[in-house]
Amino acid sequence: MARDLGAVWLDQNRYRFRVWAPLSEEVRLHIVTPEDRVVPMQAKEAGYHQATVEGVAPRTRYKYRLASGTEFPDPVSRYQPEGVHGPSEVVDPGFDWEDRHWFGLPIENYIIYELHVGTFTPQETFDAVIPHLDEIAETGITAVELMPVAQFPGSRNWGYDGVFPFAVQNSYGGPAGLKRLVNACHKRGLAVVLDVVYNHIGPEGNYLPQFGPYFTDRYKTPWGPALNFDDAHSDEVRHFFVSNAVEWIEDYHIDALRLDAVHAILDHSALNILE
Repeated sequence: MARDLGAVWLDQNRYRFRVWAPLSEEVRLHIVTPEDRVVPMQAKEAGYHQATVEGVAPRTRYKYRLASGTEFPDPVSRYQPEGVHGPSEVVDPGFDWEDRHWFGLPIENYIIYELHVGTFTPQETFDAVIPHLDEIAETGITAVELMPVAQFPGSRNWGYDGVFPFAVQNSYGGPAGLKRLVNACHKRGLAVVLDVVYNHIGPEGNYLPQFGPYFTDRYKTPWGPALNFDDAHSDEVRHFFVSNAVEWIEDYHIDALRLDAVHAILDHSALNILE
């Protein structure tokens, strides 16, 4: 699956920005830093809006301005350096991976250690976990399961009320920190499992309803409205979450995903979202 959502690097300092916002007649890209400028986006089929912009480099921060005039972070933000309410940041997709000889483990060989990045060390970061990996491996553990790291409000949290599924928690070390941890695990023969939440979105910083019908009234969950996997416009919602799963594996070299509360992922379409 080719990456087609959010801020996507094309070449040199050229990025394509693509957002699904069928509830807004127009969308403008507001580049906040390093220079302040507003770029009109072109309306595309199925409610997408898109702009290809020159002169954009990693660490550029931006928001989307909807027809109402209100600005929000990118639903497909890959980094929220200022938290859930701040601007999104363009991420450098490059990383010097050293796991070329890592081919994974048979699932029957997984002996899983569940690890919470925010409580495992006093530093509460991905990098601070790395010095402890040898000890974990020596105990016979073969796989490290990271509790959810998608951006949530605050600096430390269980992670189950994340609101930016594609963004790696800023206080933990962001995308680069996660890649360094996965790389270090693989060098020691440890698989990495990532806990992902596809049954609900947390309350604070949840701007998805401003953009499109990500939720449905057809079902209810213990955490509020259900994600729209089988109601009107669900094709794009399904694409959003499937793209997310693929990105963890392709871009972060995650070996397996642990899906939270699958009983609350409600979908009666012909091809269930879990399939």
